[in-house]
Amino acid sequence: MTIGQYYPSNSVVHRADPRFKLLILILFIVTVFFCESFFSFGFMTFFVIVTILLARVPILKVLKGLKMIIIIVLITTLLMTVFYTDPNSKPLAEWGIFHIYLNGIYAAIKLAWRLLLLVLMPTVLTLTSTPTELCDGLESLLSPLKKIKFPVHELALIMSIALRLIPTLIEETDKIMNAQKARGAAFESRNPFKKIKAMLPVLIPLFVSSFRRADDLADAMDSRCYRGAKGRTRMKKLHCRVSDVVALLFWCAVTVCVLFLNYNWFGWGFIAALGL
Repeated sequence: MTIGQYYPSNSVVHRADPRFKLLILILFIVTVFFCESFFSFGFMTFFVIVTILLARVPILKVLKGLKMIIIIVLITTLLMTVFYTDPNSKPLAEWGIFHIYLNGIYAAIKLAWRLLLLVLMPTVLTLTSTPTELCDGLESLLSPLKKIKFPVHELALIMSIALRLIPTLIEETDKIMNAQKARGAAFESRNPFKKIKAMLPVLIPLFVSSFRRADDLADAMDSRCYRGAKGRTRMKKLHCRVSDVVALLFWCAVTVCVLFLNYNWFGWGFIAALGL
């Protein structure tokens, strides 16, 4: 699992301001939801690949982040394909109450593509930014909310701790499962009820371990005299660079291009000819 893990490198993406990386991620997510054509999806995928190459992160390491949702994507794609209805066209295949339409296949592919993109970019963000950087960036972006007494620092701290502990909990789960397998747990059984029963000896030690880690963390913070955000300073201050502004403006331009490709505001014929 790659979400929550940091891959050290000296790339331009690693050196970028975390505030701008968070803004670009939000802009990217909004843009992906506006994608309606295969051309626009391919357009966004191209820039995601360029971002991965600029980050100097192994592509296989990024693709590992897709393992946790691949089952969800496959199930969602299958359900979209068999339950899609299109009264204006003839189904390609029929089986009882299920009908498969060509437009249903297209819609299922677009949905799966959208889900994969929505996981890829956050994975790149966590691989190129430490939890501390993301915490500082989020706190800086939400700092105007302090005027209405919103607990910005506490929210950023919770997010930072969660990102840091995700890989640790996954590793702990793997250790517990291996220990239970050695005791004869039926994780490989095809019977779903036996699988659920076998997971109980995993969940209970995992909860106990999680609470123990939370208690240790609270003791560590208390021993370092942590008393909230008031009066605290940062060792590394965030600095905005020209390259960060350029990157944000570039992704704004990408969003405009995607909107133009989807809606063709000026009615240009070559876009309609591409089937967009």
